[in-house]
Amino acid sequence: MLEHALIPGAFLFCIGIYGLITSRSMIRAPMCLESIFNAVNINLVTFSNFLDIQQVKGEIFSISIVAIAAAEAAIGLAIVLAIYRNRKSIRIDQFNLLKW
Repeated sequence: MLEHALIPGAFLFCIGIYGLITSRSMIRAPMCLESIFNAVNINLVTFSNFLDIQQVKGEIFSISIVAIAAAEAAIGLAIVLAIYRNRKSIRIDQFNLLKW
C-alpha cells in the first residue's frame, strides 16, 4: 500500500523538478512548482496514514500547504501580468526588471 502512493508522488515530483529547471516561461514555472507541492502533499498524507491512522497531522499540514500554494499562485500571476504589461514578454531570461 505504501509503495502504491509513494511512486506517483515521486513521479510527480520528478516531473515538477524537470519542468522547473527547463522552463523558459514565467507561466510554466509556477505550474511546475504547484506539481512539486502536490507531490509533497501526496507523500505527507501517505506517511500520515501509514504511521498513525488515528491522527490527522499530515492532512492538516497538507491543507496548509494548499493554502500557501494558492496564495503563491495568485501573487506570482499578478507579478507576471505586471511584467507582461511593461515588457510584452513572459520569458524568464528576459526578466531583468528588478536589477539595479
